[in-house]
Amino acid sequence: MSTTSCCSVRSTTPDMWESVIECIVGSQTIAISGHTSPDGDALGSVLGLGQALIGAFPSKRIVLLLADDAPVPRIYRFLPGVERLVPARSYLEAPDLFISVDVPVMERLADSAAVAKRARARVVIDHHPAREEFADAAVRVTSAAATAVLVEELLQAGGWTLTPQIADCLLTGLVTDTGRFQYQNADPSAFACASRLVDAGAQPARIALEVYQSQRIEYLKLESIVMSRIRTVAHGRVAYSYAYASDLTQCGVSADECDGLVDVVRSVLGVEVCLFLKETDSVRAVRGNLRSKGRLDVSGVANRFGGGGHSAAAGFTYEGSIVETLRAALPMLAELVGDDPEDVAVEL
Repeated sequence: MSTTSCCSVRSTTPDMWESVIECIVGSQTIAISGHTSPDGDALGSVLGLGQALIGAFPSKRIVLLLADDAPVPRIYRFLPGVERLVPARSYLEAPDLFISVDVPVMERLADSAAVAKRARARVVIDHHPAREEFADAAVRVTSAAATAVLVEELLQAGGWTLTPQIADCLLTGLVTDTGRFQYQNADPSAFACASRLVDAGAQPARIALEVYQSQRIEYLKLESIVMSRIRTVAHGRVAYSYAYASDLTQCGVSADECDGLVDVVRSVLGVEVCLFLKETDSVRAVRGNLRSKGRLDVSGVANRFGGGGHSAAAGFTYEGSIVETLRAALPMLAELVGDDPEDVAVEL
């Protein structure tokens, strides 16, 4: 089967989905998964697509997978259908079809990668650039604001029902990946998709309440620590902050609650790019999140650490301490904004 790859268009066309629809219609058992440590777009896309296919094909066996054994992040547990998610490690079948959503590389599938490898066929639906394709049929549109946008277009192309519950899942993916439509990727196609989802019954007020306005006080205390540590280099054009694993333990916050902390750093006036670091449970491993406010592309910095992402939002994992990670990353970011990397001094 040939691979369909779409990398620069603003939206898809029905013809682009033919191979994907063919795979779905011709399969009796289907497994769908997003990436490890799932965000709103990964979860919303898995749940939205999965429930649409379950409704359209009641005789098919369709399973919705979590790429690892970690619990669903608290702020996304309100999503319709979340109770259907099962850890990939406990799914032992070899499905006819494996559908990967919001995943640029096989490694990001974690436990779901084994399911993908033993599946008869593989489909990718994604908006991240990929080093190499790992599916039989793929629709990858890097200009799409979120994978949820692509899933909504697939449902249109397939003629599959978009219920209010499915619309809630997909709008959550779109809202979170555009930072409430504040990021550079909030283009006309994103707003048009949001309009269709709301028209189908999605509840933007509830999504905003659950995701952004229901933070535990423990998280807010951690957020205040991260705020207090914000520093800038490159004449105020690069900002950074960090959280130790001990901070999370002391505040009583789980790792899955920390996704929004990078936006705290991003909000500093005059900053063009920012970095937030978080110690992981692994020994001497740090997770880095990068953001850009303008046209500067932070994905190249993430790539140099073996990570990746979009021009305005990227991430990586670094084997080292927070200080070592800052010493490696800050000169790159200073150079990115046109400053002298030799003048960067790490301050904790």
